[in-house]
Amino acid sequence: MHLPTMPAARSLVASTVVLAAALAACGGGAGATPAPASAAASLAASPGASAGGSDAGGGTVSIQDFAFNPGSLTTAVGDTVTWTNADSAGHTVTADDGSFDSSTMSGGTTFSQTFATAGSYPYHCAIHSSMKGTIVVQ
Repeated sequence: MHLPTMPAARSLVASTVVLAAALAACGGGAGATPAPASAAASLAASPGASAGGSDAGGGTVSIQDFAFNPGSLTTAVGDTVTWTNADSAGHTVTADDGSFDSSTMSGGTTFSQTFATAGSYPYHCAIHSSMKGTIVVQ
């Protein structure tokens, strides 16, 4: 198996984020599902994704080695967070309160969620119960 060099890996990550943004602009990224009606007031459908932290208008979470990295991400109201599954195993991004759910994401796919209301949004992988994370929206 050939592993990419660091510049190639960065390019791959950047390409994945750009692809996620393009897919989201067309109605949602791979595995994207609309928030249930009960969550419509606090969570908006994902219109796009941005790379970087909360200063860049969003954030990214990598799913790798059966963990969410970072485990906790702070972002601003209205920002979009994008999760990328870098594992070969399938995973989900499922809000503990059920307000968003990616459904099963195969390796290499992304899921984006826009957060319209301040608060703490704990989430987990519905397939692997030890995988947990939190989005803090300020």
